[in-house]
Amino acid sequence: MKTTAVFSQEEDGGYIAYIEKMPGVNTQGDTLEEAKSNLLEALTMVMEVRREMAKNEILSSSKKLSKQKIITEEISLGV
Repeated sequence: MKTTAVFSQEEDGGYIAYIEKMPGVNTQGDTLEEAKSNLLEALTMVMEVRREMAKNEILSSSKKLSKQKIITEEISLGV
């Protein structure tokens, strides 16, 4: 998976960072390196929350469709 990270240097120092096409994935850092590290952490946290929400939705739906087969698999995003 590839996406675009945006880093904006602030006039009074530090950086603001966000993932362009993923609302909620944003952070800041005193240095560009710190902002990048914080952004990867924010991305991980948002993806974990979204994964849990999707899992709960699937489980809720699967109670209605008990014959539905659910497959889970770990993947690497290559970030």
